[in-house]
Amino acid sequence: MTGFWMGRRIGSRVWAALAFALGVGCISAPAAAQIGSERYASIVIDAASGSILSAVNADEYRYPASLTKMMTIYMLFEALRDRRVTMTQAVPVSSWAASMSPTKLGLLPGSYITVEQALLGLVTKSANDAAAALGELLGGEEDRFAQMMTLRARALGMKNTTFRNASGLPDWSQVTTARDMAVLSRRLIQDFPGEYEYFSRPSFVFRGRTIWNHQRMLQTYAGADGLKTGYIGASGHNLATSAVRSGRRLIGVVMGASSNGERDLHMASLLDSGFDRLGVPMMMVRQDSAPAYQLGGFIRLAQAAPAAAPPPARTAVVRRGLRTPERAAASKRILASTPTISAKRRVNEARRDTRLDHLTPRTIAARPAPSAVRAGPTTVRAVKAVPRPAKGRGVREASSTGARNRG
Repeated sequence: MTGFWMGRRIGSRVWAALAFALGVGCISAPAAAQIGSERYASIVIDAASGSILSAVNADEYRYPASLTKMMTIYMLFEALRDRRVTMTQAVPVSSWAASMSPTKLGLLPGSYITVEQALLGLVTKSANDAAAALGELLGGEEDRFAQMMTLRARALGMKNTTFRNASGLPDWSQVTTARDMAVLSRRLIQDFPGEYEYFSRPSFVFRGRTIWNHQRMLQTYAGADGLKTGYIGASGHNLATSAVRSGRRLIGVVMGASSNGERDLHMASLLDSGFDRLGVPMMMVRQDSAPAYQLGGFIRLAQAAPAAAPPPARTAVVRRGLRTPERAAASKRILASTPTISAKRRVNEARRDTRLDHLTPRTIAARPAPSAVRAGPTTVRAVKAVPRPAKGRGVREASSTGARNRG
């Protein structure tokens, strides 16, 4: 435990921030990792037994980015189960929580949202302001909540994970492993089967605007029903996904991919291989019109059922960003093996997040001390905060989600 508390000394965050900005830490540059590189990690497990079906660098330290929010949500589900909070309870928004950026709900200091709104903000938009507000509700202040998160994670068996905040915004000492994220995903599903359904929500309406889920696998992979995306510059593109086919559930974690499309495509491949090892047949949505739709990194094709015996089901994928000759060749191969295809591109709504490929660090000189909050079954009572010295908050990059990350 001594090592856990060493990074909490006053002034240590300033040095940690400089080290993070310079790339000095447990994970070296470059920020984006290619699949197969040392920065890449993945694991696929059987949710029922916990047995590992495949693993690459599964025990190597990685930055969790917004996968951190899964632990925040787990802590919230426990509080709901124990009736320490309710879904309709008011969550006060401090100046600190409102300052989280840029992936946020746009909460204003002194305002309130409900616990359920904050939860949906985390699941869909990966809102950093909502995460910080929940951390302050459950822990009194975000730093203390992060300590609670770490202790609970260790109790769950996440031996190589340390949390420093509720959102996943950059901190060089906030680390995890692909195996630990798979453990957390499994516990979310097993411990809270009813509440887990929130991860399947494609969107929710918040103050008159529709917030869409960043988890594109919900629409593009048959059987996928939830969990979380994550991105900061130092982590690459992370993803935890669970899918069910023929009554068998798999959990996959991919960390350190170089793009959303690469990440999603590889996750689909890993899950397909996992189901194949379990003897689960491939799934494909069949419709009379045999449409094909594109969302994000790959296209899923629906094949019309002919009068004769149908051919074996297949899933065809096409990587985005291919050069024209390669795209044409890929299209010809698919057309040659698929009776009927019609493609439709999904238009990105203007109200969604803008692209955040290059994130600019910002330094916060001091964090305002939030009011401690004691949460009862149905009420929130603010308690006067004890003044404390201002601390350097270090470097926080602009987002804990990825470019065009839908969650």
